[in-house]
Amino acid sequence: MYQLGPGDILGIYVEAILPPAKEKEREVPPPPVHLDPQRIESRGTMGYPFEVSGDGEVWPPLLPEPVKVTGLTVPQAEEEIRKAYAERRLTRPGAQVIVSLIDKRRYNVIVIREDGIGPEGRPLEVRSQQFLPTGAILEPPKLGIAKSVELKAYENDVLHALAQSGGLPGTAAKAEIKILRGAFRNARERDQYLRTLENPALRAEIAATNQRITRIPLRIGPGEPMPRITREDILLHDGDIVYIESREQETFYTGGLLRGGQFPIPRDYDLDVLGAVAMSGGSIAAVAGGSGGGPGGRGSAAGIFPPTRVIVLRTVEGRQVAIQVDLKRTMTDPSERILIQPNDFIVLEYTPTEVVLNMILNNLSVSLSLNDMFK
Repeated sequence: MYQLGPGDILGIYVEAILPPAKEKEREVPPPPVHLDPQRIESRGTMGYPFEVSGDGEVWPPLLPEPVKVTGLTVPQAEEEIRKAYAERRLTRPGAQVIVSLIDKRRYNVIVIREDGIGPEGRPLEVRSQQFLPTGAILEPPKLGIAKSVELKAYENDVLHALAQSGGLPGTAAKAEIKILRGAFRNARERDQYLRTLENPALRAEIAATNQRITRIPLRIGPGEPMPRITREDILLHDGDIVYIESREQETFYTGGLLRGGQFPIPRDYDLDVLGAVAMSGGSIAAVAGGSGGGPGGRGSAAGIFPPTRVIVLRTVEGRQVAIQVDLKRTMTDPSERILIQPNDFIVLEYTPTEVVLNMILNNLSVSLSLNDMFK
């Protein structure tokens, strides 16, 4: 049941008081009827409009003090107003009292989207990534919109805010939604924020410095605990900002015997070290014993034994950590397939044994070729 709160508009009709009876004709005018033309399903409401104050009260005429209605349903508020008039004998016994809800209270929030989705759910422009021959990515300019959204009570949640600003986050967005609590207090500050948020650098700065941030993950990785999200986490109030951040920086880098480059990390599924090597042109079949190319999967004959050692350079709490992975072991043990994280640097190289064996076999191959030439 809908519970009343500050900002609700109630329609109140009290017989002979709202409106007062005509002195000469002794007739009681009928209550006014309100019909919202924007809502086809609206059945209309009755009474004169009264807004519930910030204290959660309404003050109909002739009553010496206001009536507290916050937390009450509409029928309960009607009963409280009827009792207030009856206790002071301001109405005759059995006088008609009608209370209806003309309009629900509303909450003003701002939705910032950097996923390239416009307010109508259509892309702002074509967002294509261009790969240079070296594997580097040319990114288009970061897109972003800042939209003021007005949400009715009982619809003031994250999902309704997204629905009014273009729908669910696209694949260009990070797998989380940030909510900056109480960023502005009134319409003037809201308009200032809207102008400020047009600058991507300022958007990132505001998100980084604001202390009251609620994070709602859109995806949970393997082994991660299920987050505890409460009802209050998804509810929005005046002054909140919903921030959908771009994931353009979620990339990994390759080098060594792999083709050097920068590659995007998929958002909606996990990428392990085998997938990263394959994405950057490495030959997994050769490592498994199949007929693959040489280093980097480019058909090179530089080595008969393929490289099997991968070094993943990762920054953990400000320090660089080198994680060593044996590609042969990953073929039989799934636990060895570590997941790639943003800004990882993946280096493929030979083990010392593979270097020595390749040198011996290459020298033997050259010797046999020379012998064949001088026969």
